[in-house]
Amino acid sequence: MEEKKLSLNVPVDKAAGTYSNLAVIAHSQTEFIIDFASSLPGMQQANVQSRIIMTPENAKRLLFALQDNLAKYEKQFGAIDLNNGKKPIPGSTLPLSFGSGEA
Repeated sequence: MEEKKLSLNVPVDKAAGTYSNLAVIAHSQTEFIIDFASSLPGMQQANVQSRIIMTPENAKRLLFALQDNLAKYEKQFGAIDLNNGKKPIPGSTLPLSFGSGEA
């Protein structure tokens, strides 16, 4: 089977990207909703920068692609330390947190 190559067009207004340090994930039977937000120190509210809606199948493909890329990253640059060298506190949350729930 011949592998098809896909080229991506990145419009100028999207090329700089959008910063996010928070993701909230919800799901229904037919879709996953991922809100990417930014939370600033001292602020009581995070602003959603982008909402991505995808099928469960594509959400699983995204999971596998992220796992593959993280493994490659850590092989090249070393392990990613989520606790800044400190011993984790049971029940603590990560800076990039993932909520869950039914949409």
